[in-house]
Amino acid sequence: MYFLLKPILFQFDPEKVHYFVTRNLKRFNRFPGGAALSRAIWDVNNPRLEKEVFGLRFKNPVGLAAGFDKNAELIGEMANIGFGFVEIGTVTPLPQPGNPKTRMFRLPSDSALINRMGFNNFGVDVAAERIATFRRNAKGAQKSLIVGGNIGKNKVTPNEEAVNDYIKCFDRLFDVVDYFVVNVSSPNTPGLRELQEKEPLMHLLNTLQQRNSKNGISRPILLKIAPDLTDSQLDDIVDIVQQTGIAGIIATNTTISRENLTAAESLKNEAGGLSGKPLTKRSTEVIRYLHQKSKGSFPIIGVGGIHSADDAVEKLQAGASLVQLYTGFIYEGPGLIGRINKKLLTI
Repeated sequence: MYFLLKPILFQFDPEKVHYFVTRNLKRFNRFPGGAALSRAIWDVNNPRLEKEVFGLRFKNPVGLAAGFDKNAELIGEMANIGFGFVEIGTVTPLPQPGNPKTRMFRLPSDSALINRMGFNNFGVDVAAERIATFRRNAKGAQKSLIVGGNIGKNKVTPNEEAVNDYIKCFDRLFDVVDYFVVNVSSPNTPGLRELQEKEPLMHLLNTLQQRNSKNGISRPILLKIAPDLTDSQLDDIVDIVQQTGIAGIIATNTTISRENLTAAESLKNEAGGLSGKPLTKRSTEVIRYLHQKSKGSFPIIGVGGIHSADDAVEKLQAGASLVQLYTGFIYEGPGLIGRINKKLLTI
């Protein structure tokens, strides 16, 4: 069905199509029997797919990456089509509109996207309330769905004060999410990637770790990194994880590289982060490097260019414990989730 709709959907602006599809997905799931039908068509439910990572039990290792459900509107719907976990955000303390439109571009010949969304979101309070509502209303398997919170800083917040934005998001989401992701690797917030340097990153992560306890509960904190880091910077990342005691790494975010693209120059020259198939190899290289350098001492969630079951398996074999989809989900449709899980059951 998706491959019949895809050529039509791809005729229109990507951001408008996203909202059109997600609105109708929500309507379908509210229709009597719609949620059950979604699960019957897409969900692969098998206890052999379950996996425990950083102290959490995942129904299956295929998750929805941050950026797709920025405002925690689609958690239940994403669970119904088979995702084992859902990461919302990136959220910021205050609502912000993001960058001027048009800000998302398809590169069909490369099976890729370029986006410069700029952390557009309704703010952390809205996300927290929506996750809490989902938790209250969840039934059956959804009660145990793992939900992650991806947190960032507002565009107007200077880097010297960025830690305060992360603290606000961390504190507000603590009671409703299962794990946190610190996003300092988006290329679409000016100066954000400067926070990946060792000194400011150590300060940020240590600050969050010091707050990471409430009524005897702590949450796994992960760091999302860019694919554009050098080996020496990746060495620093390994040191930072080990020194701060955070739970692990998400590798990787979008890239600013435009190497080997076949799309028209006008598209290649659009500012923003590139995702999709051009990132497949590099993200796997980063996963493998971190896993080998750290001797597997911390979990890695692999994301970037997963468009097939084999792509997902390759990342898991490179050292990832879990994988996430975004652009591959858009290009390949919801059937990709099931194909990955079915492939894993044969290994």
